[in-house]
Amino acid sequence: MVRFKDTATAKVNVNMKSSWINRLGQPVKSSAMSKKHLWRILGGWVISQSILLGTPALANRDSGSMSYTDLLQKIEAGQVIRIQEDPSRQLAKVTFTDEANGQQIRYVALFDHNPELMAALRANPVDYEVRPSADNSVAMGLVVNVLVIVAVLAFLLMILRRSSQSSGNAMNFGKSKARFQMEAKTGILFDDVAGIEEAKEELQEVVTFLKSPEKFTAIGAKIPRGVLLVGPPGTGKTLLAKAVAGEAGVPFFSISGSEFVEMFVGVGASRVRDLFKKAKDNSPCLIFIDEIDAVGRQRGAGIGGGNDEREQTLNQLLTEMDGFEGNPGIIVIAATNRPDVLDTALLRPGRFDRQVIVDLPGYNGRLGILQVHARNKKLADDVSLEAIARRTPGLAGADLANLLNEAAILTARRRKEAITLLEIDDAIDRITIGLALTPLLDSKKKRLIAYHEVGHALLMTLLKNSDPLNKVTIIPRSGGIGGFAQQMFNEDMVDSGLYTRAWLIDQITIALGGRAAEQEVFGEAEVTIGASNDIQMVSNLAREMVTRYGMSDLGLVALESPGEQVFLGRGFPSQSEYSEEVATKIDHQIRAIAFRCYDQACRLIRQHRVLLDQLVEVLLEKETIEGDEFRRLVSEYTPLPEKQMAIILNK
Repeated sequence: MVRFKDTATAKVNVNMKSSWINRLGQPVKSSAMSKKHLWRILGGWVISQSILLGTPALANRDSGSMSYTDLLQKIEAGQVIRIQEDPSRQLAKVTFTDEANGQQIRYVALFDHNPELMAALRANPVDYEVRPSADNSVAMGLVVNVLVIVAVLAFLLMILRRSSQSSGNAMNFGKSKARFQMEAKTGILFDDVAGIEEAKEELQEVVTFLKSPEKFTAIGAKIPRGVLLVGPPGTGKTLLAKAVAGEAGVPFFSISGSEFVEMFVGVGASRVRDLFKKAKDNSPCLIFIDEIDAVGRQRGAGIGGGNDEREQTLNQLLTEMDGFEGNPGIIVIAATNRPDVLDTALLRPGRFDRQVIVDLPGYNGRLGILQVHARNKKLADDVSLEAIARRTPGLAGADLANLLNEAAILTARRRKEAITLLEIDDAIDRITIGLALTPLLDSKKKRLIAYHEVGHALLMTLLKNSDPLNKVTIIPRSGGIGGFAQQMFNEDMVDSGLYTRAWLIDQITIALGGRAAEQEVFGEAEVTIGASNDIQMVSNLAREMVTRYGMSDLGLVALESPGEQVFLGRGFPSQSEYSEEVATKIDHQIRAIAFRCYDQACRLIRQHRVLLDQLVEVLLEKETIEGDEFRRLVSEYTPLPEKQMAIILNK
């Protein structure tokens, strides 16, 4: 028998070792999850390494463990049959017999030196074997350390890359943001642009300049420096510039005017210099600046000066286009819908030599635009593009493209195979007036709206200088519109802008027709505010007739001019251009025109009161009457004798 004087000490050591192993087995979440400090990450990797190396021992010990003291006692009792020691893991596999359970296997954690165990084995016959397992601790430690080093290096590289990118952005802050194409592959040619034939002809010369400049230089002609495209929004200015680039096939730079201006002073000028430097290296080339009014506004605009950064950018642009250094082979095409706000130095010859007007298309232009956008649309056989072009005077190319697109959307929603006239009509109304809403129920409000709109429509039909009626409806629209009476305006008059005095007087009378119908039918007390927009239009139109067009008793004098905008560099607002006495006369003339037209509207409504009631009943039933049907109902009406009419009116 082997006696141990320090058995308690051995038990304490074994328990300390067990508790140490248990502490290692706990997950170190706080250290592993922290990413703010590098030393915490390294500590987490070290602890993970220890856990990985100690995991097999812990798993085996948990499956069937025995204390060191119990092992010595069983050896002295002769119950141990075999011991297999694994020195790398400091673990012993013990096979022993138990009277109750028979032969069993347990694992015992050993110390670095086990003299008591060796003495007990020498005193008792036990099959003892040393069987070391593969020691992967060195390899695992090496792998873990390499992973730690790789992670640290990746972290440092990420920081360096971000710093280099930020420094690179700082260095490139003044570089031009223009999109560059060595060969302008815009996919758009002049054949794809319709409705602006005059502008295409002028820009065709620019294409010829770029393709074969020797034809012009041989006789002393100079290539124009710049071309300014001017026109309302949606008329195709940007599309036209793409077509020029596609036809010329030269290097193409495109940029917006707002991309020059930044909050830092000097950046815009630097970008202009960089843009023209790149253009010189690739000349002959084309530069397209969209919305140039963002950078080319008149200098010193507004009270207290303008924007210093924008003005410096404009000065640099003026110098690059026509300064001491020439820019041969570089043509600048700019687009704007506000030529009135541009600086005069920018518009002079030598910078923008040509100003091409891209105006609203006429009938032939609208027809060509509709044909271009109808290529990929399925139209019904009864849909006529000519009729659509006649019904849409004043619409730009973008509006016509949107019209066909809205019609296609309505066709898909209604599950039809092709676009019909109904979808075309609804799309026109949706674009020009608003989205149709749920019809009103039969009520006093619906009847009042019907009388108001029929009053407009009836005067459109009766007045000889008025444009014909297109349709009248009481279906409400978005924006608070309860109904409308729509005219088909004369295309020649709209395109030319030459309106006669008779036409203007009839327009004022028509605008007051709704209010006249309300008063004649429902009385003065039941008149509503539905005519507020009509009265505002009457006031504006009558004032222009008196003060600008010379169509009043005041004579052929222009008493007012279009208002100047002080914040666009036009100076302070001018004082009144006429005396107080003339102002009083202007007010009297405006009131006289409005009252005279209103009296005429009331008289026509009163004379055709029976026809008005019949048309209202038809409109309440159908909710929409087309112009042809409305004119047929008016032509079939037989006026009553004056005595019978007077009896009806007195009732």
